[in-house]
Amino acid sequence: MNSVATDVVSAVNELIHLPETIEKLLRRACDATAAVDILDTPDNLIFYIDVPGLSKSDIRVTVEEENTLVIKSNGKRKREEGEEEGCKYVRLERCGSTKFVRKFRLPENSNAAAVTAKCENGVLTITVEKLPPPQKPKTVQVAIS
Repeated sequence: MNSVATDVVSAVNELIHLPETIEKLLRRACDATAAVDILDTPDNLIFYIDVPGLSKSDIRVTVEEENTLVIKSNGKRKREEGEEEGCKYVRLERCGSTKFVRKFRLPENSNAAAVTAKCENGVLTITVEKLPPPQKPKTVQVAIS
């Protein structure tokens, strides 16, 4: 085979496998991260994480080393199955895989023992309670006799 024929065969082969390549790229992009908003209030730090298609059993929230909040998901969004045999997807744009790991260093005044989480309507809300500020040492005037 000459080089032109080899190039044509290679180009046709790439076109045939293009949908698989696009799906792999989309899957990689979906595995990258979960969007997070963090609200700092006087009493709490509140994390809002987008987790569409996941249930609370798909998500794990831990505090490591007393100051690192870790949010992990190994979940897979369930695809709707075709009702009839022989049905197949013609286009897959929604992320099927929702694996992610996010880590956040918590401030020193965080109470690692008082972390709560709830998952509703595709949003995971994690509340980290803050410790009250330490008491300032009092200065006591001592009279000299």
